Amino acid sequence: MTPTTKPGPLRDSQLVPGARHAVAPAGITTTAWPRVKGTCRNIGWRFDPWQEAVGRLILAKTEGGKWAADLSIMSIPRQVGKSYLLGCIIFALCLLTPKLRVIWTSHHTATTEEMYEAMKELAQHKRVAPHVISCVALQGSRWRIKFRNGSRIDFGARERGFGRGKARVGVLVLDEFQHISMRALSNLTPTTNTAENPLILCAGTPPAPHDNAEAFEMRRKAAIQGISQDTLYVEFSADRDADLDDRKQWATANPSFPKRTPERAFLLNRKVLDDESFRREFLGIWDEITKARSPINRALWAEGVDVGPKDGARPTALGVDMSHGREISIGACWIEDTSAHVEEVWAGVDEPAAIEWLVERAKRLTVVIDGMSPAASMIPVLKARGVKVHTGTSGDMAKGCGLLASDVEAGRLTHADQESVNDAREGARKRAIGTAGGWGYDRKDPSVRIHPLVAVTVARLGASMTKRPTGKGRTSGNRKAVVM
Repeated sequence: MTPTTKPGPLRDSQLVPGARHAVAPAGITTTAWPRVKGTCRNIGWRFDPWQEAVGRLILAKTEGGKWAADLSIMSIPRQVGKSYLLGCIIFALCLLTPKLRVIWTSHHTATTEEMYEAMKELAQHKRVAPHVISCVALQGSRWRIKFRNGSRIDFGARERGFGRGKARVGVLVLDEFQHISMRALSNLTPTTNTAENPLILCAGTPPAPHDNAEAFEMRRKAAIQGISQDTLYVEFSADRDADLDDRKQWATANPSFPKRTPERAFLLNRKVLDDESFRREFLGIWDEITKARSPINRALWAEGVDVGPKDGARPTALGVDMSHGREISIGACWIEDTSAHVEEVWAGVDEPAAIEWLVERAKRLTVVIDGMSPAASMIPVLKARGVKVHTGTSGDMAKGCGLLASDVEAGRLTHADQESVNDAREGARKRAIGTAGGWGYDRKDPSVRIHPLVAVTVARLGASMTKRPTGKGRTSGNRKAVVM
């Protein structure tokens, strides 16, 4: 691979022959592909040009020897050869790296078992078998391939909760990526936290409208828009207006057609699948309009309406945010036992008035302000006036958003049914933060006023830092924010 010193990702479909999109990470200086390919060649495994190109990018490294893309994502139709490619890479890495721990997960148990059987066949190759101790089925629909050098590959289905709680995973494979939510991705990614140089490999077909595919959609969008710096994204697909029976379009979507994927496979699935499913699963075409979702579930949010703490009860923490138009919202969070209650308690456009309000009421309270928010202009003045301000980072924002969403889903969060916060929840959208499944609210559209939701979210984060009991009791009705 030719080294690059470009500061941003490489965006060139010619990086991968036939790909519609190929976005490589920044800072590539070398790749471990030649060594992996050599190991596979000694066994007798060969690759097509597109597989070699993708393998070279998956195993690309930075100057420091770390993987350039710790997260690699493929949007790829069925029966192209991605499982063979990923399986060969994993086997070679296990043979080359003693005590490497690999987890392969699919959404469904049947898919996972099918993949295990395919990998078991690779393990039984005459040149691999001497290096393998066992291929066994474990309890709970789990399977394992164990190598003599201490490496192993564990297989399990996400629908059964497989993968959560494991540690020191060097390679995590997320097959059927179209079925994984941001929450599930956040639960699985920590398995790689203690590994020295972890690698996460994701592959799937474009999601159907009913799929909870927010993780896939967000990562694809970030890659195509050039936002991701440390993610590899490769997509194979036919033209959006493709004739579903056009063999040229079949070849555009599937670089293995017709040499390795025969025409009869397409014809059979053309009969079985409806047009939209065939477009997604065999031609790799994404729906033109990705369904926009609020990250906070509407029905669960509605169930959380509550009158809140009694009047005069001191909040656990406060949060502040400001819109593009410099409208200010101050949110508060009260903690009682294991539940939380959030409200907007001040709203207006008068920054000095907001500062005075906080100085008067925030004594001994933590006030959280995101360092990237327009409200960050208030931080120096507040600190100078003796207010305890926590300047939030992108990691803090991801933590706060995840915490609020988890509270809502678990029924642990209540709110005052305020129109400003409700409207902000409805208009909020996700943006990816980092590569571990974290997310924040998307501020790019200035017409959407999300600052009241951000304010209560960072207040909830501040409360998690404080964890101080507050007064109990409920009011007889909902309060309104002080508007200045």
